[in-house]
Amino acid sequence: MSYIQFLGAAGTVTGSKHLINTTSDSSGKQGLQVLIDCGLFQGPKEWRERNWQDTPVPAHEIDAVILTHAHLDHCGWIPRLVKEGFKGSIYATPPTIDLCSVVLPDSGHIQEEDAAFYNKKKISKHDPALPLYTMEEAEKCMQFFKPVAVGQATQLSPELSFRFVPAAHILGSTMAEITLMTNGQTRRLLFTGDIGRVRDSEIAPGKVVHSGPQEGETADVLVMESTYGNREHPHTDPRPELAKLIRETVQRAGSVIVPAFAVERTQKFLFILKELMESGQIPRVPIYCDSPMAIKAVNIFLKYSGEYTPQAADLIKKYGSPVDWPGVTFAQTSEQSKKINESHFPSIIISSSGMVTGGRILHHLAQRLPDPKNLVLFIGFQAPGTRGFTIKSGAPEVKIFGGFVPIRAQVAALEQFSDHADPPELIEWLRTFTSKPGVTYLVHGEPSAASQMRDLMRKELGWNVQVAEYMDRVEVK
Repeated sequence: MSYIQFLGAAGTVTGSKHLINTTSDSSGKQGLQVLIDCGLFQGPKEWRERNWQDTPVPAHEIDAVILTHAHLDHCGWIPRLVKEGFKGSIYATPPTIDLCSVVLPDSGHIQEEDAAFYNKKKISKHDPALPLYTMEEAEKCMQFFKPVAVGQATQLSPELSFRFVPAAHILGSTMAEITLMTNGQTRRLLFTGDIGRVRDSEIAPGKVVHSGPQEGETADVLVMESTYGNREHPHTDPRPELAKLIRETVQRAGSVIVPAFAVERTQKFLFILKELMESGQIPRVPIYCDSPMAIKAVNIFLKYSGEYTPQAADLIKKYGSPVDWPGVTFAQTSEQSKKINESHFPSIIISSSGMVTGGRILHHLAQRLPDPKNLVLFIGFQAPGTRGFTIKSGAPEVKIFGGFVPIRAQVAALEQFSDHADPPELIEWLRTFTSKPGVTYLVHGEPSAASQMRDLMRKELGWNVQVAEYMDRVEVK
C-alpha cells in the first residue's frame, strides 16, 4: 500500500512536509520514502515548537526531497533535516537552488543573531538560547541539492518518477507531478506547492513571473494549497493608495516600516517604489533594505529574466539593478542595521521576516511601533499566531524580545501584492483539468480557509475534496 502522510501544512499554513511512502509493509520502512517540501512552522507556539522535534519519520530513512520553491515555510527545515541524518538528494529547479543558497544561510544567520541577542539581554527562557541551525549548517546542506529543469522527467525508483510543472508563485516555483506505480496501476499525484495568481493584471502590479499555473493538468490525487481559501484579493490598483499612505507618513515626519519576504516580494516592492518616486507620486526619501542576503537575492532575481512578465522586464530595463540606485541602502551587517535606527528622518525601511516571526524587522518595530507618526505596512499574508497577524489585527500591543511594545503607529495592509491565487482564480484553473481527480486534499490553509475552499470546490466542481489533517495517512488507491 502506497500512502501520503501529512507531516506539516495541515491544519495550518506553514511547515510544508508531505511524505510519499511506496511500501507495502505497514512498518513503512521497506519502500521509497520521498518528502515533498521541508518547511519551517511559523505562527502559534504549538506549531513553532514542532521545529525542534525530530521528524515523525527518522531523517535517515527519507530517501529524497522534492522541493517546490524557496520560501522558508517550504524549504526552511532542510538544514535541520540534514542535521538529523538525511543524506539523500534534494531536487529543485535551478532558480530555486540559487535562492535557497542565500535564503537558508540567511535563515541560519538570523537565528544566530536572535540567539545572541536573547543571551546578551538574558530574556530567553532557555539558557543558553540556541539557533535551530547555524549559517554554516545551512551552507553545508546545499551539497545535497540537485538541479532539475521544468518538464524534465526524473526517475527515483522503478515505481516513482516526477517532473516539475510551472506554479507561477515566485521565481523558480513549481508544482511536483508524481507518477507512481502502486497495486499494479499507474497513479498521478500533483502537489501544487503555492499557486501563483492566475492572471497578469494591473491590479496585481509588479508581478514578476508569468501568469500561471499551467493549464490542462490531470491527477488522480491532488494535494492543493488553500491559503486564501476564504477571501478574495481586492480588485483595485494598490499604487494610488500606497502613494497616499507614504505621502501622509512623510508629511507627519514619520517613517514607513515594511515587513517583507526577502525573496521576490522585497525586489518587487523596490521597483514599485522606484516607479512612484520617478513619477513624482511619492517624495524622495531614503530607502533601507535591511537584510544580510538582500544584494545576493537581487542578483539572483535579475539573473532569470526569462521568467519575467513583460511589465517586470520593462521596469528592469528602465531602471537597472536596485543595488545601483541612489538613495537605496542595503544593510548587510548588524552594525549597518543599527545605524538605520539612529536616523530620525523620514525613510522607508524594508526588512524580513515578512510575518515578523524573527529577524531584524523586530528591532525596527520595537523602536518605531510606539510612535504614531510612523506607518507599518503589510504587503503579504500574515498567518494567525504570528506577530504580524497580531499587529495587523489591531491589537494594542505586541510581544517583542520578551516585553510588550505598545502599537501606536498607523497600521495598513495592501492585499493586492499577494502571490497566492484566491478562490475565483483557483476555480478558474481547476476547470482546465482534463479530468477530475479521484480525491483532492487541501493543505496550506487555516481551518476556516481550507473548509470554505472545500465547500466551494464541492459546489462548483462536484469534486471529492477533503481537508488534510496533521499526521494523517491516506492511501493512494
